[in-house]
Amino acid sequence: MLRTLSQIPEGASFDVVVVGAGGAGMVATLLAATRGLKVLLIEHTGYVGGTTATSAGSAWIPNTHHAADVSPPDSIERAALYLRNSVGNLSSEQMRRAFLTHGPEAVAELETQTEVKFRARSLHPDYQTELEGSTLRGRVLEAMPFDGRKLGSRLSLIREPIPEFTVLGGMMVNQEDVGHLVNMGRSWTSLKHGTRIILRHLRDRLTHKRGTRLMMGNALIGRLLYSLDRYEVPLLLEAKVVGIDIRDGKVAGLSVQQGDERRSIAVARGIIMATGGFNRHPTLRQELLRKPVAAYCPGAPGHTGQLHDLVSAIGGRYGEGPADSAFWAPVSVRKRSDGSMAVFPHFLLDRGKPGIIAVNKAGHRFVNEAVSYHPFVEGMYQPIDGEPSIPAFLITDADGLWKYGLGMVRPGPWSKARFLADGYLVKAPTIAGLAEQLGVASGGLHQTIARMNDYADSGVDAEFGRGSTDYQRITAGDRSHAPNPCLGPIRKPPFYAIRLFPGDIGASRGFVTDADAQVLGENDVPIHGLYACGNDMNSVMGGKYPGPGITIGPGIAFAYAAVKHLSQQP
Repeated sequence: MLRTLSQIPEGASFDVVVVGAGGAGMVATLLAATRGLKVLLIEHTGYVGGTTATSAGSAWIPNTHHAADVSPPDSIERAALYLRNSVGNLSSEQMRRAFLTHGPEAVAELETQTEVKFRARSLHPDYQTELEGSTLRGRVLEAMPFDGRKLGSRLSLIREPIPEFTVLGGMMVNQEDVGHLVNMGRSWTSLKHGTRIILRHLRDRLTHKRGTRLMMGNALIGRLLYSLDRYEVPLLLEAKVVGIDIRDGKVAGLSVQQGDERRSIAVARGIIMATGGFNRHPTLRQELLRKPVAAYCPGAPGHTGQLHDLVSAIGGRYGEGPADSAFWAPVSVRKRSDGSMAVFPHFLLDRGKPGIIAVNKAGHRFVNEAVSYHPFVEGMYQPIDGEPSIPAFLITDADGLWKYGLGMVRPGPWSKARFLADGYLVKAPTIAGLAEQLGVASGGLHQTIARMNDYADSGVDAEFGRGSTDYQRITAGDRSHAPNPCLGPIRKPPFYAIRLFPGDIGASRGFVTDADAQVLGENDVPIHGLYACGNDMNSVMGGKYPGPGITIGPGIAFAYAAVKHLSQQP
């Protein structure tokens, strides 16, 4: 239930206070409520959902009961082997084991006790399928689509998806929908599916300010919010914690501010912090991110790290040793008509497709374009001749743009005029002309494209091995293209390009916790009554990105661990 702070009496007591209404925080709140605990949920912004709401909503949780629907038998041992091979000693084996144990239990409890329902996609590979222990399917869950009309007016509380990831003015679509929409002119099944969802969206816009067919991250948040309504959990929006009360070595309460109102609130069992990480903290961002510090962050705006300052002051400490403090995706940027900035993450729709390459200012490739988004940006930061590949340039020809698009420029016959007019999309009749407009070395670009055309003919990328793994061929490439789903020629004028920049999509470095998600202080002694999950917690992935949903999956698992532990406390 949406509340104002003025409706909560001074000194009111709750069993649990959850700070942060993103995916992990809402899961923690809901699981506490199902156990009969008195819970308060506090959110810094005016919306629930955080970055989870604007994401694909995938959760990497191996060995759930859904895995058997789509894959051969999996096991904790096999998933642990994959993480050992992909993450190594960059995170604790004990913490990874805790994640692999808690995750399936959390999914089972959510589906039994609430309206949160998942499914496993029939083909959704781990990102490093070349490593032993990896799988092609079964470990990645997505929330079942949800009818937002069930929420009534509370639908407006959910953070809307990134507009550029929707179609027809806000219609949410998943991978299945995109496939049907593209094939409407060639398949009766696709025509029926596409027509049905388009008509549904048009009806929605007659009665609602946004689409009500919630997909991906919005579907997960919608299901969580709908379930929380059943328990009438009080929710404070645009509120922040401004003090933490420690008594006899245990968290006893906190101070909350909303506008001009301020209240002291007693906490009987614990505080769970799930504020989304440090990424927008004004000083931690400068201290912890790679240099040059990324100018763009496509995440939701709530992860200011403000609560982190309070937790650090009472003894919480950040983890040491992750390969990186953030998770990354390359982004392109464009000013919208309303003056806001669109920051578009390039996850998999263009980079690894045939006939599309990424180059630096020297006109040279610097990374395998078909790897997942996190190592792609690691490649951008890797110095070549003393300089990072920032910005990078994503380049294609007329055929590539028509088939796959580039970033916010959609494939097919859609008009490109507005993208050309504002400079987001660069076009030239020749490669030399494109290089000149981009400020890229013409000779280097000519040589790179000539080599890539040879690779496209042979099907073998002799420089970076593009298209050499199952993940790259299945997910990043175009499975209908031969001989290599990730390699195609760049020959047909005109030629096109957009600029890519590093974008941090979440924090990898966070507070050190134990397997129960308790925040650890000096000498690894728990700060009793204080828990962290989601991106506030030091990631069990050690700054690596082994699969889709490796932030949401652990977020769910350790939200469950925190609630399970605190519910057993006196």
